[in-house]
Amino acid sequence: MIAVDWGTSSARAYRLAPDGRLLERREGAGGILRVPEGGFPAALAAMVGDWLADGEAQVLLSGMVGSRQGWQEAPYLACPAGLDDLAGAVVPVPFEGAIVRLVPGLSAADPGGVPEVMRGEEVQVFGALGPGDADGLICLPGSHAKWARVADGRITGFSTHLTGEAFAALKDHTILGRMMTGTAAPGPAFEAGIARSAETGGLLHHLFGTRTLGLFGRLAPEDSASYLSGLLIGHEVAAAMTTPSLVRLLGSGPLMALYGRAIALKGGEAVAGDVDAAARGLALIGERTQWT
Repeated sequence: MIAVDWGTSSARAYRLAPDGRLLERREGAGGILRVPEGGFPAALAAMVGDWLADGEAQVLLSGMVGSRQGWQEAPYLACPAGLDDLAGAVVPVPFEGAIVRLVPGLSAADPGGVPEVMRGEEVQVFGALGPGDADGLICLPGSHAKWARVADGRITGFSTHLTGEAFAALKDHTILGRMMTGTAAPGPAFEAGIARSAETGGLLHHLFGTRTLGLFGRLAPEDSASYLSGLLIGHEVAAAMTTPSLVRLLGSGPLMALYGRAIALKGGEAVAGDVDAAARGLALIGERTQWT
């Protein structure tokens, strides 16, 4: 089987053995925003055409490729939802030369009834759980960080936090960024931001302190980005990890270290998950999918 985690800015393709083992992987910048209208069949053929020519006949897609801006919209499946639910709701996609199916995203609601949605992360969540694991708290750092709770083998709910995008906007487009140099990194300034996030006053008040601490010489320009990151991630972790927990972190790059440290300082324990969790999740869904 061929599995493709196809997002907004990139795509990861996996060739899987019948038992789910990862045989080959490839990654490129061919996200859905780079595909012209009507160009998805050609984009898929360019991505995995050699695997198809070699005899692969089943393709399972997940991520933003199933959004309104993607190849074909796959309606959201309401939480709680498990692997069987996802497999039973895959959407057929016409494609010459292979059977193609789209995994639906998930929807939920926060305590106030405001909708939550995810596409692609649900596959990674199930792929991150070890054999026999039926419960867990999973965090996927990013521009729109996701926190998902799994109970009895099903995603019961999740929350989205605009932390990464807010950091970029504040750093590059507000007065806070005027006194910043460098990038966010673990260290004393980041931890000071985490500590400040636990104090009274709220996020909007705390944010302005990034500037005033700099004005009074208590925060160096090269430390300001780290402090700002600590504030934002600290508020996020406090909201999402309501009790000290074991958190599986899914992702790569500098954010993993920042989130791991923030979770530890908030009383939790962070464990890095499999970087190819999407491949395992798609394999598990593929096993349960009716392909005919």
